[in-house]
Amino acid sequence: QVQLVESGGGLVQPGGSLRLSCAASGSIFSIGIMAWYRQSPGKQRELVAAISGGGITNYADSVKGRFTISRDNAKNTVYLQANSLKPEDTAVYYCNVGVRLDKTWPWTNYWGQGTPVTVSS
Repeated sequence: QVQLVESGGGLVQPGGSLRLSCAASGSIFSIGIMAWYRQSPGKQRELVAAISGGGITNYADSVKGRFTISRDNAKNTVYLQANSLKPEDTAVYYCNVGVRLDKTWPWTNYWGQGTPVTVSS
């Protein structure tokens, strides 16, 4: 059906930057909201940022001014540019994409496999 492949995670020092990518592929008719979530050990998964098909964005207060979400509709890809990273940004980051497989089908959310981000000196 639909596959989401994430990349870009890794180890970065405090104050550094990373760019995460998530590419969707498969039998896709249309893509709606694309989002990034994160989950730290012992914590619930939380929304980091989301972007609509029209480019409207929404951010968690903890990342406003530091993270930027964007999308390339031609490539079915969503990005997360993370700047001024802090140790508390350490988590596994997951992309979530709303997809319709046909114009008559309902929207279905798909999750990526997760990419770890570690912010440490």
